[in-house]
Amino acid sequence: MNERKGQWSSKLGFILSSAGAAIGLGAIWKLPYVTGENGGGAFFLLFVIFTLIIGLPMLISEFIIGRGTQKEAVSAYKKLAPNSLWIWVGRLGVIGCFLLLSFYSVVGGWITIYTGKAVIGSAISDHLDAAQLFSEVTSSPWLTILGLAVFSIINILVVSLGIQNGIEKANKVMMPLLFIFFTILVIRALTLPGAMAGVEFFLKPDFSAITMKAVIYALGQAFFALAVGFSCMITYSSYLKKDVSLPNAAGSVVLMNIFVSLLAGLAIFPVVFSVGLQPAEGPGLLFIVLPTVFGHLPFGEVFFALFLLLFLFATLTSSFSLYEIIVAALSEKWPGFRKTITWIVGCIVIIAAIPAALSSSSLKDVKIANRTFFDATDFLVSNIMLPAGNLLIAIFIMYKVDQALVKKEFLAASRLSEKWFTLWRVLMYTVVPIVIVIVLYFLAFK
Repeated sequence: MNERKGQWSSKLGFILSSAGAAIGLGAIWKLPYVTGENGGGAFFLLFVIFTLIIGLPMLISEFIIGRGTQKEAVSAYKKLAPNSLWIWVGRLGVIGCFLLLSFYSVVGGWITIYTGKAVIGSAISDHLDAAQLFSEVTSSPWLTILGLAVFSIINILVVSLGIQNGIEKANKVMMPLLFIFFTILVIRALTLPGAMAGVEFFLKPDFSAITMKAVIYALGQAFFALAVGFSCMITYSSYLKKDVSLPNAAGSVVLMNIFVSLLAGLAIFPVVFSVGLQPAEGPGLLFIVLPTVFGHLPFGEVFFALFLLLFLFATLTSSFSLYEIIVAALSEKWPGFRKTITWIVGCIVIIAAIPAALSSSSLKDVKIANRTFFDATDFLVSNIMLPAGNLLIAIFIMYKVDQALVKKEFLAASRLSEKWFTLWRVLMYTVVPIVIVIVLYFLAFK
């Protein structure tokens, strides 16, 4: 099979970019506050276990489909199951990524605005509390749209340059910086008085705090944290050379994701506990609680700016993958027009995201199923489309793809024995689809 044009220049570039796709709002924003709401250490332990036994097999599955076909998501399904409806799994991924960008970019815009404020020293204010500042940012139509536009333009500029010169180069800079910044923040957090109470809350399991809701959330988070379900990783792995072991690469991505999630908890909970606040603060943990916390620390503005900068990096590396699946699918039809396609897609995303951006201001009273545009899109994508995409991919690779190809891609360039392949197949035939169905039922209907 001919290798695809525009491949990753190295295994490291692919792993950093795939990890960057996975490490974003889920790891740094959502996981800490969901962990705080669901008892701390026990929830985090469940998340790690589910990521290894559910998320990892799904990530390997997407890698196999992508590298095995050397095609972006839509064309991959068409190649493996020609003249069938399975092509709609790829199209579902493209549509899902577009919808996800329509509210993900809004949050990215908030982070962009906050980062700018922190850099100039106005994110932590003596005369304006953090809740008021967050309200001012999210309820200002021009400010939210400005943030949305700036965040989107950064994505357009990077993605338009292609895999090697754009996405890979950006990730090779942003991902190491993310780890460096996180390490600095964790060291600072652990030196605060009372920090060990936060560490204990985050790492010491208390299973009495676990409910059925917490288990479902931990299962869902295992999918969301690895960016599986919308075929983004199919597109990314389609640019991968044949001399890379897919299970090893997937394992590296998973471990990096878990490590960043660990760092996020160690950077946030010790700080929260050191000033006597509660960890179960919900989605406002980042934008409301942390500015208050950092405001009590020497050089708090500097450390908060550092945190926001790494959060912006993580959000961007994830959104690159969301753009790439759309741009790659369209570029397959119109080769040679990647830059033009990227700019057109980016402009359409900005326009489509405006209703979600105005959900806290001009359009706050407009409801869809009793939800704002932002919340309705989030629910559709996160609770229905993403689990459904995972289920369809699991069924597709086990029952529709030639298992000789699957085995060949799984074992290629790997020292793993066939026992590992057998274990992966058992998980994909039994545990993974059953768990996905349970998650889909509870998230969509409960």
